[in-house]
Amino acid sequence: MTQRASTLATIGLSAVGLSLGLAYSAKANPMLPVTNIAFNQLTNPLTQAKDFFTLVQPTGWSIGAAAQIDNLIYVGQQGSEGFSDQSHGNIYGVYTTPGFSVTVPAGTNFYQADGNPQFESTIFETVSGLTPGQKYDLTFQQAAGQQAGFTGNTTEQWKVFLGQGSIGVNCASSPCTVVNPHGDQEQDSTLMSTLSGMNTDWNFQTLTFTANATSEVLTFLAWGDGGSTTNLPPTVFLEGVNTTPTVPEPASLSLLGAALLGLGGIAWRRRANRDAAV
Repeated sequence: MTQRASTLATIGLSAVGLSLGLAYSAKANPMLPVTNIAFNQLTNPLTQAKDFFTLVQPTGWSIGAAAQIDNLIYVGQQGSEGFSDQSHGNIYGVYTTPGFSVTVPAGTNFYQADGNPQFESTIFETVSGLTPGQKYDLTFQQAAGQQAGFTGNTTEQWKVFLGQGSIGVNCASSPCTVVNPHGDQEQDSTLMSTLSGMNTDWNFQTLTFTANATSEVLTFLAWGDGGSTTNLPPTVFLEGVNTTPTVPEPASLSLLGAALLGLGGIAWRRRANRDAAV
């Protein structure tokens, strides 16, 4: 390769890496201004690794209408996804094969909900300071597992809503259906498929909503097995809302790699020029 061609290739590669990085930054929307995103600000601090959501009461978050049978929703510390303590009530753990990675900053708690709509309710908070017509990104990590002692393949995801709230479920027949009286915007997370007796590790999600008012209600609803009431049961986890994972995502690594490759080419070219001048 001639010196001119080498120089042009190096500059071109650098430009591609830089343009990709700039394009990625330019398309990013502002983050939805959620408070207590780590579920670590609790009215009643955790007395064990995992406890009922209604007992610890994360500040800023509220619970929806009671489920038909029970509210099996919890707040837990990192690493306690499989924690079980039947002596403390219906706190149950899930299978931990292949296991759960630690991908959030220290001190971040997770939220856990039974994916059978008969055993859960929604959680929600009012988000203020929005600009109507503006798109906002909401990021979080999700995981899934099956309650230890049960068998059968399951599916899990989060149904997330932004609007006037009052989201509920109707389990008059199976599968249950979502009740959305005000037509709130709905974005669903990637569907997870969990094999019998196993878990699905944490994975990163980005959802985008368009604000319709300066203040709206953000609602999370765990949804397992398409709303089926068959008690396998699926369990859905949520953590790191609007928190950057400690491990870069593949797309970020690709952009970083392109940029570094371009910078490396420039450094090599400058060194070669200096050597030739000596």
